[in-house]
Amino acid sequence: MIDLRALRDDPERLRASQRARGEDDAVVGALLDLDERRRSALTSFERLRAEQKSFGKSVSRAQGDERQALIERGKELAGQVKDAEAEADRLGAELDGLLKSVPNVVEDGVPPGGEQDFAVLEHVGEPTSFDFEPKDHLELGEALGAIDMERGAKVAGARFYYLTGVGARLQYALLNLAMEQAVANGFVPMYPPVLVKPEAMEGTGFLGRHADEVYRLNADDLYLVGTSEVPLAAYHMDEIVDALPRRYAAWSSCFRREAGSYGKDTRGIIRVHQFDKVEMFSYVDPADAHAEHLRLLAWEKEMLAKVEIPYRVIDVAAGDLGSSAARKYDCEAWVPTQRAYREVTSTSNCTDFQARRLSIRHRDADGRTAPVATLNGTLATTRWMVAILENHQRADGSVRVPEALRKFIGLDVLEPVKR
Repeated sequence: MIDLRALRDDPERLRASQRARGEDDAVVGALLDLDERRRSALTSFERLRAEQKSFGKSVSRAQGDERQALIERGKELAGQVKDAEAEADRLGAELDGLLKSVPNVVEDGVPPGGEQDFAVLEHVGEPTSFDFEPKDHLELGEALGAIDMERGAKVAGARFYYLTGVGARLQYALLNLAMEQAVANGFVPMYPPVLVKPEAMEGTGFLGRHADEVYRLNADDLYLVGTSEVPLAAYHMDEIVDALPRRYAAWSSCFRREAGSYGKDTRGIIRVHQFDKVEMFSYVDPADAHAEHLRLLAWEKEMLAKVEIPYRVIDVAAGDLGSSAARKYDCEAWVPTQRAYREVTSTSNCTDFQARRLSIRHRDADGRTAPVATLNGTLATTRWMVAILENHQRADGSVRVPEALRKFIGLDVLEPVKR
């Protein structure tokens, strides 16, 4: 959640952030009003409690009728203390609930607007061209014996699939390459739980307006994660973390209901309910968060270079950031048959927003505790196979394997299977 003290010092910064996101900036006034009323209620409670303690000494010294009158007054004062405490708690809970509904303050320079208002920062490589009519990833994948959508739907329903044969091998190769790179750059490899408690999901900001995209197991009060950002962020929940930065890389399955995406990307494995991903996650001093964000982006670009696909980098607009991110950069790979760039990586700087919700702190130079900053970034995911298959296809339906993947898959070329 946002820093209440920073809000008091500079409320216009949050107002500007809300406007950039397309959100109501009136929430700033509501927060300040609630904060003032809560502090006033706390002051009243503390004054009455101090009076009550002092009053107790007077009762112990009094005798007779005076003592009885003081006892009655003590009961009255105790009721006032109880009421004042209840009012302070009520206002505190109301303030906390409103704070949790407010998204992170966007970083200076983030483009204002919605999904289509991103800024293109760079293009890397030229869009792939062919001297034949290219096939899309599903046609290629079926011919290679790599993707089976029909049986996925039969067993699990729409937007589920099987990766078979070289399809499974290609995914393993891709994610192993990503994990190898992460470890080489100092990340601690992790295999996290994919079921988490509500406090972990809420703390990372995934139970707000997009809660309907999350799978929930009601009988167990657990959630299936849509990204291992969630268990990695919650890993140090309620802890003081020393020796920053700390970097983790997790390989996990991810689950998304894709609510609201009816009719979008229904062909193939671009938008599905289950996929695998290697996710980077960093805990850093807030002063180093901006620089760490650029490091995560550089590692994503390094990985994209290894699989030899053209892409562009975009600065995501404020209204498309999600509640936790102050800034997000996406890398979008060229998909030849769509003649469009599609997201394959995303890296977000969440500043201290998640850490405040999850109570993750570090000790500053003066030994005082303060929230850390958290950042995340995709290093590879199942969707990358779309761009790899389409950009490296050949006229005969075979697909050249990028050189960096060959040691993991054991093949130079994926050949169509004989039916």
